[in-house]
Amino acid sequence: MLAGKPSPLGSTVDDGGVNFAIFSAHATQVVLCVFDQSGTKELAQYSLPQCTRQVWHGYLAGAQAGLCYGYRVYGPWEPELGHRFNPNKLLLDPYAKKLVGEVIEHPALYAYEPNGHDPKSLMLDLTMSDTDSAPFMTKCQVVDLNMAHLAPITALNTPLEQTIIYEMHVKGFSQLNPEISPHLRGSFSALGEPASIAYLQQLGITAVELLPVQAFLSEAFLTAKGLSNYWGYNSIGFFAPHSAYLNRGDIFEFREMVSKLHQAGIEVILDVVYNHTAEGNELGPSYSFRGIDNASYYRLNQANPRYYLNDTGCGNTLNLNHPQVLTLVMDSLRYWVQVMGVDGFRFDLATSLGREAYGFDKGAGFFDALAQDPVLSHVKLIAEPWDIGPGGYQLGNYPLAFSEWNDRFRDTMRRFWRGDIGLLPEFAHRFHGSSDLFEHSGRSPSASINFITSHDGFTLLDLLSYQDRHNLDNGEKNRDGHQENFSANYGVEGSTSDKNILACRARQQRNLLSCLLLSQGVPMLCAGDETGHSQQGNNNAYCQDNPLTWLDWQEFDQTLIGFVARLIEIRKAFPALCAQKFIHNSQSSTEPSFAWFSRQGEVMTKSHWSECHNKTLILVLSAPKEYPLQQTEANQPSSGELEPQQALLLMLNADDSAHEFAFPQLATLAPWQCLLSSETAANEDVDATAQYSLMPRSLGLFYGQIYQAGELN
Repeated sequence: MLAGKPSPLGSTVDDGGVNFAIFSAHATQVVLCVFDQSGTKELAQYSLPQCTRQVWHGYLAGAQAGLCYGYRVYGPWEPELGHRFNPNKLLLDPYAKKLVGEVIEHPALYAYEPNGHDPKSLMLDLTMSDTDSAPFMTKCQVVDLNMAHLAPITALNTPLEQTIIYEMHVKGFSQLNPEISPHLRGSFSALGEPASIAYLQQLGITAVELLPVQAFLSEAFLTAKGLSNYWGYNSIGFFAPHSAYLNRGDIFEFREMVSKLHQAGIEVILDVVYNHTAEGNELGPSYSFRGIDNASYYRLNQANPRYYLNDTGCGNTLNLNHPQVLTLVMDSLRYWVQVMGVDGFRFDLATSLGREAYGFDKGAGFFDALAQDPVLSHVKLIAEPWDIGPGGYQLGNYPLAFSEWNDRFRDTMRRFWRGDIGLLPEFAHRFHGSSDLFEHSGRSPSASINFITSHDGFTLLDLLSYQDRHNLDNGEKNRDGHQENFSANYGVEGSTSDKNILACRARQQRNLLSCLLLSQGVPMLCAGDETGHSQQGNNNAYCQDNPLTWLDWQEFDQTLIGFVARLIEIRKAFPALCAQKFIHNSQSSTEPSFAWFSRQGEVMTKSHWSECHNKTLILVLSAPKEYPLQQTEANQPSSGELEPQQALLLMLNADDSAHEFAFPQLATLAPWQCLLSSETAANEDVDATAQYSLMPRSLGLFYGQIYQAGELN
């Protein structure tokens, strides 16, 4: 084996062979293991001959793309000092672009030898195992990344404030779609099929946010119960697409999917997990990082390095304070943008990525690295702004470049429509884009990613059908999943034939979806919420890879789909709903304006806002003519008249009683026109009168033209 080069890391093909390079600061020897094409038979071993600045490297002349390989890494077995080297364990290249074969759960995958020890013994993981793990391990495969034969992917660069996100699972979205060939269902290719794209376009989606698609594994405790990690938040390969989603076994299937979505005007955002890996805590398996250089890749307990810092709740935390680990993450992100063509990332448990030795810091090295990167500084960056470590909840505290999942929007909207008292001020803050959380630091409404539900928790229908979680199928005695969901069943737990309860749940679906898509900020719709999808009350379906989580295309609520499409159409037609900066009550006729009124049509005062039992509200959003919703000859002002502003008026009744609403006394050009009502799923246009009655738990959206923003004050 020749010396090769220390850069780039991973396996790199050229005309003469393949260069291999892998980082390990504490290894004493690194051995490249070559396997046959099936990845089952080990053919040869080559010791990497050179180590340059802690990067071990070698060049295998004559090797080609398709070669299967792994590593055995020698070094000290000293768990008490944080070192867990064991050359009996075959390890994955952190930079592998493709994995082949399956991981087979077996004691050999663990670097320590538990046999013969008391499972409760504190010494359980201190004896090194001498069993070869290669027969039970997935293998890396060399990929030629020469891009000459691939058509370029043009970025769409949809402004964030105009983005409508659809959070979805690659397999769950297409697995039961009868319009897609059975052999394609559940794959990246299925998402690029005309049937999938047509559906997303019908809704009006501008970006799909894919649950983890980087290579992930299932935990042993799940496989022992016949379950699997369906969601994928258990990553092991940050460059490799998850093999089960590849229809042909070609990693560029993912790229083809991105290209087709881009051609349809739909961006691709990846949910990425750089906070922890599938190796778990000190009793977990050795797949890659633990055996390559445990003390570098993971954050360890400084008082006792045998143990991991577990700010993620998943057993370990990646150490982004180490320059090589930070380099790994940055290289991975750039790879998915430059090679695979994606448009942005949602960072799982992002607070972990911003932790320095003293805690979370919005000026952490990872955030600074993103801000200065010429590629990554221009893509969409979304944070899940919490982890379980000290000071882990950081909503509103991320750098300018980030948007954040806004769980306060989620909880407020759920509680308001459930009928909780005293929520009018909080509702207004969230509907307004959460300026109290973001504006002070110079951020815009698009910093708030608004959602009612996500993959994690109840579906929208279940939120309105179940008071309690029903997670027994997960095999954890119903102890897993969120306890407080701000849900209600409206009279019956679960499914029912009661028409009144069904009608109430249908209105509540429309109420919550309306607030999601009419609020300031960036809306994120969870796949299936627009179809009436239920998981039978399971609010933690992370291990349910079966029809419980797959969207049933035969049972779609087409009426609800039409209602959501209408909402998105309105959002796109009235740009003030997608404002680039926070809208306040402007006196200028050239600026959009927000105004709040009581159901009596009076401007809201402090006493109105403090009426804790009041569950009704009116808001008016107006914008100058350059923010048109619709223009016809009939509603154009005559020559010499003041230029009217376009306006949306939203009436909200979260009470369990019907109420009469008075339209605010505004100078209107014509009667208010009803655009939609949650009382009915039909798209009806009706002229409003001086009074408008809203039944319990319902809303109405109206369009009109008013003459001056200042008249709202």
